[in-house]
Amino acid sequence: MELTGSQIVIECLKEHGVDTVFGYPGGAILNIYDELYKHSNEIRHILTSHEQGASHAADGYARATGKVGVCFATSGPGATNLVTGIATAYMDSVPLVAITANVGRNLLGSDSFQEVDIFGVTMPITKHNFIVKDVNELAKTIRTAFKIAKSGRPGPVLIDITKDVTASKTDYQFVKPEPIERETENIREEDLQKALDLIHKAKKPFIFVGGGVVLADASNELKEFVKKVDAPVTDTLMGKGAFDGRDPLYTGMIGMHGTKTANLGVTESDLLITLGARFSDRVIGNAKKFAKNAKVLHIDVDPAEINKNVPTECSIVGDIKVVLQRLNAKLKQLSHKEWIEHILALKEKYPLKYNQEILTGPYILEKLYEITNGDAIITTEVGQHQMWAAQYFKYKAPRKLLTSGGLGTMGYGLGACIGAKVGMPDKTVVNIAGDGCFRMNMNEIATATRYQIPIIEIIFNNHVLGMVRQWQSLFYGKRYSHTTLNDKVDFVKLAEAMGAKAYRITKKEEVETVLREAISLNEPVLIDCIIDCDDKVWPMVAPGAAIDEVFSEEDLEKKI
Repeated sequence: MELTGSQIVIECLKEHGVDTVFGYPGGAILNIYDELYKHSNEIRHILTSHEQGASHAADGYARATGKVGVCFATSGPGATNLVTGIATAYMDSVPLVAITANVGRNLLGSDSFQEVDIFGVTMPITKHNFIVKDVNELAKTIRTAFKIAKSGRPGPVLIDITKDVTASKTDYQFVKPEPIERETENIREEDLQKALDLIHKAKKPFIFVGGGVVLADASNELKEFVKKVDAPVTDTLMGKGAFDGRDPLYTGMIGMHGTKTANLGVTESDLLITLGARFSDRVIGNAKKFAKNAKVLHIDVDPAEINKNVPTECSIVGDIKVVLQRLNAKLKQLSHKEWIEHILALKEKYPLKYNQEILTGPYILEKLYEITNGDAIITTEVGQHQMWAAQYFKYKAPRKLLTSGGLGTMGYGLGACIGAKVGMPDKTVVNIAGDGCFRMNMNEIATATRYQIPIIEIIFNNHVLGMVRQWQSLFYGKRYSHTTLNDKVDFVKLAEAMGAKAYRITKKEEVETVLREAISLNEPVLIDCIIDCDDKVWPMVAPGAAIDEVFSEEDLEKKI
């Protein structure tokens, strides 16, 4: 049958089971929005307050559900406003399809109204991108984009469509999407055998879990692998929940704000088994001193990550779920009793600690965990609150912590929270924010109230840019250059003005009552929590230091 380009866009979305699109209309994309209007009973559209909010919402939807997130924007500033969200998804390997419309082909390159080369702009921050100038190529391009976004190492794909293509007509036939096959062609038997030999010979193995395990849905295989190897486990921000955070073998997060147990244990280990992690600088610290006593076994679907930041003794390239299945089938049951006892002793010696006398972020997170039984989905912004959310909320399943790890995007969490709640309506979804981050995209509270999306926004309000201030305190002689936010903005009144229920908490005794009421209301809620401006995230590794040089507040006081 003959359809317009706009009709083909909608039909292709339906082919791929898309039930929700986040976006913002404008002139160039009006034909697509007009067609979307006719299919509102099949595809829900969430109008965000800003295009960046749409890209973050699509990202949160994708991370929470495991499906491809979709966002729309018009040409020019509409498209460029997606850029930060696309880059966020790219750094964290999130499957996203961003569809933008550009000016007509006859106007391209003429500096016409709202014309931007978004294809060129997004080339470095997409897994792939397209510009469609021929309606006959449109359906094939959209189908290819969805496949690219989800296959192998996932990532964002941008499709820019000229306005004349959205109006032109061509023949369209329904095509059922091909199943996404797991990548196994590079899994070599000799690599598996070498990995097994290393694992069987190790006396002090440590398992290091990254976001690749979450993306591969390999939590069950990981659990079996850990029990067979009998090794302690650490994770990255992206890997949270891939291994149960309540398990005795779990040692906490690794890296700059990782636990002493994880950082010291990895340094002492003789084999570091790395699963779907990319050895980012915030994880490994001084690369030359990272895991200096260990051979590194690296398993990843992306061959570009092998030997990129840390040299490996052995590597396996392929889908982690399949690799672990094959290793588990051949692994002997191992026992490392003394090593495990040593790690458990470190856990007891170096627990995470915070000031119990005052209202703090860690206390609020522990109460939130207790009240929700750890079943909530937590999104975060970026900064101290993000690290506390990683440290003090126990993630017992994957896709429960949604956070900007690679790009570190302030303003990410609120949009992502909306997207996650839309995708997982039966879950309690909470965004943990700092007051600096909330200011970035706080207008998305209006999106939540417009659609009555019952998210909970918790602001750890210390009236400063907390993480930057922490660095200024420790490394810049307490010169607080432009990090103080002591102004007259009232977040409670602001939220109420946008139609949300709002509370302010100033002491510990108020936390439980407010949290329980916020969850019970089933409507958008903001909670402004006033905490001390000099609360810090502990422990910490100084930039450029080795991770075993991790120090706590007590260590710092001893030096002084």
